[in-house]
Amino acid sequence: MSSTVSPVPDNADGQQSDLGYVSGFAPEMQGRPADCDGGAPIVGTKFAGRQDFTGKLTGHYRDYGTYAWRWYLLSELTNKPLGYQHEAVWCDADSLTLLDEQD
Repeated sequence: MSSTVSPVPDNADGQQSDLGYVSGFAPEMQGRPADCDGGAPIVGTKFAGRQDFTGKLTGHYRDYGTYAWRWYLLSELTNKPLGYQHEAVWCDADSLTLLDEQD
């Protein structure tokens, strides 16, 4: 999971960025509550640890690679790792659980 965050993607016009991704907006995802889990490096080691986030999806996404690897921007965080100082996080689409779809 990336800890690189920004309030709005840099290339919201859908063009390829210099960093290798295409940004877009999915209105059907905007405002949906979600959990996101993933991993991040543990500083000073060769290991990674689990990180859990809960918040609301903004609808912004970034697609990486030839076969789109989609990441969504999760903000309004109500759960985040201790010491996480950002107000949003990019989450791999496969690591998201949409809370409004749970039984």
